Amino acid sequence: MTDIEAARRVAELAENAGGKAYFVGGYVRDRLLGRESKDIDIELHGLPPQKAEEVLRQAGTLLEHGRSFGVYGLAGTGLDISLPKNSSGEPDPFIGTREAARRRDLTVNAIMEEVLTGRIIDHFGGADDLRRGILHHVAPETFPADPLRVFRTAQLSARLGSHIHGETIDLCRNIGVSDLAGERVMGELEKALLRAERPSVFFETLREMDQLGCWLPELEALIGVPQNRNYHQEGDVWVHTMLVVDEAAKRRDRAKYPLGFMVSALCHDFGKAVTTSEEDGVVHSYGHETEGVPLVKSFLSRLTSDKRLRRYVMNMTELHMAPNKLAGTGSKIKRTNKLFDRSVEPFDLIWLSICDGLGKLPQSSGSEDFLMERYETFRRIMERPHVTGQDLIEAGIPPGKELSEVLGYAHKLRLAGLEKENVLRQSIAYARSVLKMKI
Repeated sequence: MTDIEAARRVAELAENAGGKAYFVGGYVRDRLLGRESKDIDIELHGLPPQKAEEVLRQAGTLLEHGRSFGVYGLAGTGLDISLPKNSSGEPDPFIGTREAARRRDLTVNAIMEEVLTGRIIDHFGGADDLRRGILHHVAPETFPADPLRVFRTAQLSARLGSHIHGETIDLCRNIGVSDLAGERVMGELEKALLRAERPSVFFETLREMDQLGCWLPELEALIGVPQNRNYHQEGDVWVHTMLVVDEAAKRRDRAKYPLGFMVSALCHDFGKAVTTSEEDGVVHSYGHETEGVPLVKSFLSRLTSDKRLRRYVMNMTELHMAPNKLAGTGSKIKRTNKLFDRSVEPFDLIWLSICDGLGKLPQSSGSEDFLMERYETFRRIMERPHVTGQDLIEAGIPPGKELSEVLGYAHKLRLAGLEKENVLRQSIAYARSVLKMKI
């Protein structure tokens, strides 16, 4: 059974029990925009919680996402099913569609659609705002109920390409967001980075709302930081970062780890905020790639507990300058292999470096062919048979510190492009001559 079929089944059972089922939120909004939406939200009206649960059990296996808050699901479906809530946030199935819609954030998200008939219920002009490309809060007294709406409004502006009404911007400026959970903020950040054509709109909007400082201070610190005009005529580090993020969005579907790739584009120059200086009229940011690593760690620790993401982005930040530098000097294969070996995802590192070059004026984009050719060479080398610890043990080198040292030496030879037999022979010779091992 598809989610739509499950929704109709719930609606039929609800109507038989004296209630009504409505599609609500982003699902209705996206349908009116002609966009596909996989997230289907249903709101049940006219059924007390106990009766609503009976209906849902008839439809399938009930999942209680938040029973006390009137939020449910059905096993095997992606449906989110809820009861309307009153001003206290408690389930109240009899408040009516207008009052239920008034509790929502934006007019474009307050449009409802009867599941069985398709009839649109639009109490606050959301369809008209949708046509005009405007995001406007439903009610100033209910909008601040969830401070996350500040970030959600910004990410919807980026995703939909919609203009936020000035009154809504003003409202967002005065909402405290410090009590939010970092994971919720990260959720909106992720949507902007992975779904918006121009993620920079999300960050520019938060800047306009004066809402960068609490959760994204490392990003806010880039505003006004100058750059060397010989290489960066686009403006300060903030402007450069926004350009790089948008360039990365054009290529995120090619990345091995799209979220990590996009977050890396956002964070790659954090270190410039603490390393930028001017000498004889020339701006420098020496070592910004390494000085940025602890800033990235602090930034991500505030937002997520995802260890893979943190490790990836810190690694990408530290190495982001290297690919273009090596390409610029036409470095030998051994050096590019060493770089790619240090990278958690060399393919993505190449694209980040390319986006870094494109996200400035004048653009620099001449390294792609060289780097991709070297990446293919690295990949072929790493796919070949190589010397392992077991190979060395069988050659007479016992487990221990010396084995680790010889294995490291063998890896260097591997990166230089040598075949396994040659690497093994030279590694044994190294153990005998340098480590004075009797094997």
